Amino acid sequence: MLLETIIYGRGGQGGVTAGNILVLAAMYENLYGQSFPFFGAERRGAPVTAFVRISDKPILRHGMFSEADILIVLDSRLLDIGVVKNIRVRDKGFVIVNYPPEKDLKRDKLNLAGESSIYVVDATRIAMENKLVVAGWPVVNTCILGAFSKATGVIKIDNVIKAIKEYFGGKIGEINAKAAREAYDKTVRIEV
Repeated sequence: MLLETIIYGRGGQGGVTAGNILVLAAMYENLYGQSFPFFGAERRGAPVTAFVRISDKPILRHGMFSEADILIVLDSRLLDIGVVKNIRVRDKGFVIVNYPPEKDLKRDKLNLAGESSIYVVDATRIAMENKLVVAGWPVVNTCILGAFSKATGVIKIDNVIKAIKEYFGGKIGEINAKAAREAYDKTVRIEV
């Protein structure tokens, strides 16, 4: 098994950190992982991409990719401007979007190779309610990791929470772990 994940967000939302925590959580599952970001000299709010590979064997492949098994979108407005369409989601893949479940997500905003499972969670609301805000921006990364666990089943939520607590430590780790658990519980699969 080799799963390639692309996390697409904006600077300040924690996409790069999410990739690092996801690899730590994978290690708790006795899996291998690698994570690396791609961004230029942009400022907060500019598009940022993180690439994550998880495998049951050592990972010998390195470098960026534009086709993934899992696409995570931290800011749904990136769907509206079309930048996410550059990423192709493989058949039987997963799409996880920070998006209110009561809104209508359009399939044509995604580049799907075949049948994919699409999950949404209002990570922004959960982050705001848990006061996970930096410089006025809700930091949705740990919420999305809870959604990742629920949607894919690749990494158990307990290992995601353990990784979050280890990564942040102390009270901030506890708050982020709580947000991840809440997002896990509120993540829903939608038909588009």
